[in-house]
Amino acid sequence: MDSLIAKADAIKPVSKKRKITHPKPSTSSPKKSTTSDKTLNSIAVHTVVPKSFRDKNEIPEEDPKNKRIANKKLRTQLNRQSAQTARAKALAKDAEMLLMEDHGGMQVESEMERTWRVGQSEIVQVTGQEAAKGRREVKLDGGPYRTRYSRNGRHLAIAGRNGHVSTFDWQTGTVHSELQLQETCRDITFLQDHSFFAVAQKKYAFIYDRDGVELHCLKGHIEPTRLEFLPYHWLLATIGNPGYLKYQDTSTGQLLVEHRTKMGACNAMTQNVHNAVIHLGHQNGCVTLWTPNLPHPAVQLLAHMGPVVSVAVDPSEGGRYMATSGRDGTVKVWDCRNWKGAVREWAVRGGGDPELEWSARGYLAVANGGSVNVYHPPLIHTPHNIRTPPPLYLTHPVTHRPLTSVRFAPFQDILTIGHNAGLSSILVPGSGEPNYDSREADPFENRKARREREVKALLEKIQPDMITLDPEFIGNLAPPKLTEEVTASTPYARLPRIERLRVSGKLDEQSDDEGDAAGGEGADENAKKASKEERERNRMRGKGKSMKRYLRKQRKNVIDPAALAIRAKLERQREERKKAKIAEAAAASGEPAKPSALDRFKRSK
Repeated sequence: MDSLIAKADAIKPVSKKRKITHPKPSTSSPKKSTTSDKTLNSIAVHTVVPKSFRDKNEIPEEDPKNKRIANKKLRTQLNRQSAQTARAKALAKDAEMLLMEDHGGMQVESEMERTWRVGQSEIVQVTGQEAAKGRREVKLDGGPYRTRYSRNGRHLAIAGRNGHVSTFDWQTGTVHSELQLQETCRDITFLQDHSFFAVAQKKYAFIYDRDGVELHCLKGHIEPTRLEFLPYHWLLATIGNPGYLKYQDTSTGQLLVEHRTKMGACNAMTQNVHNAVIHLGHQNGCVTLWTPNLPHPAVQLLAHMGPVVSVAVDPSEGGRYMATSGRDGTVKVWDCRNWKGAVREWAVRGGGDPELEWSARGYLAVANGGSVNVYHPPLIHTPHNIRTPPPLYLTHPVTHRPLTSVRFAPFQDILTIGHNAGLSSILVPGSGEPNYDSREADPFENRKARREREVKALLEKIQPDMITLDPEFIGNLAPPKLTEEVTASTPYARLPRIERLRVSGKLDEQSDDEGDAAGGEGADENAKKASKEERERNRMRGKGKSMKRYLRKQRKNVIDPAALAIRAKLERQREERKKAKIAEAAAASGEPAKPSALDRFKRSK
């Protein structure tokens, strides 16, 4: 039976097994295949691995090869870093396939049409179902209200003037906490996330958790009017009626620094998210820029002829533009790179204090009187000599006055307006940033991701000393020092003093050379000795001595170890001078110094 099956070629001997030759794999594949799988080899011939999935990417030609570096190890390390950077750019480019250049917005079909004539009812009809949920009207009794969104745009906090405070997830309608504080509340803000929020109440600033439990009473912040939280520095900045700008470190609980503005009560404050500089608007029409490491304002300018009621900074242009509004009824846009004058200025209609807010895409919302007007870039930044408002993008009437706050929702085309009767949310197409970085702010993060992000933010916390007007200044090379080798291109004001005297002809080099030649080394030594004796004679003596001035400033009823040590030091110096005088008198008379009867009671040292 076995012989019959073998003759039929059903089973062949192992030694006579037919060798199968497989086609060579494609040269574009990253690795050569050595397996005998027919299916794999047939697919590998006609398949190429995408570039984003390959392990190695070639370095672009514009990247430096670092051939000028003699150290081979350092050169290899820099080449490896360049390769990794080029690979990361290629992967990032592939990951940005969904980042479209057109970010949406309203467009007109003819020159006779205007976008501001489109109402909210028409916008809701043509938008999607999820986007249309952003159009809401919430009626509340504790107004007027101020609002604040969390960084990921998922949670909303509201504070009424009469004490009604609440935080909730505005997308799902889940209420986290609702408080009735029964006292004046002026402002509210989230801290690092929605689990903590701060409220500026009548006398102090308070911190609550997500459930509404009071955690801290910041008694150092008296009568606060505005609150701002710096997320990368974990600092809570407050300004109030006393006119002190205070920074509270929320990670350590320390009151970091307080600056006296010397301009009275302040009701307008915002932060530049690009460099964490605080912008304040004062009652005398000035706008000042503050950092924790400077006791005086870094920039001060006269913006309006009346009190400044609102300040906002554009986050879309890297903090380059600032908008201010005053009680004189004008809105001005400033270029923060130079303060030569307002880029654009126009007057607003209606009564009330104009409230300002920039969106992530550079749309400017101005709320005053009974309406909210939205202007779109780049017409806001275009210089214009005539005081006419830029072309209007969208307008929405609000019957409830006054309008106390306007806030754009992060990553959404939604503008929330706080007024006397509650809240109103309108749709502003194209104002929100649709692409978010989940490592910075993730609207869909869960509890575990929130904990991980909080720990990472604490580890990467930036020191307050690094807050400057130019954030790229830190890490640069220091400018070269001015040496005596002055070139002809150096201006006169930057020359050293000796060079300025020589250039002006006031330096008598010939007399100095003659005096040096006549005196020689002996003259130099005598001059140094005479100058030293002159300095010793001219030192401060008596009651005006610096050490005694320090001791007089100390409180007499306080035992200070430093003051006791200084007094003991002065006593020792006095005794040494007395002994030196006695020894000099004995040496002058030629008689040895006689011991005193009290020397036996002195302590042996």
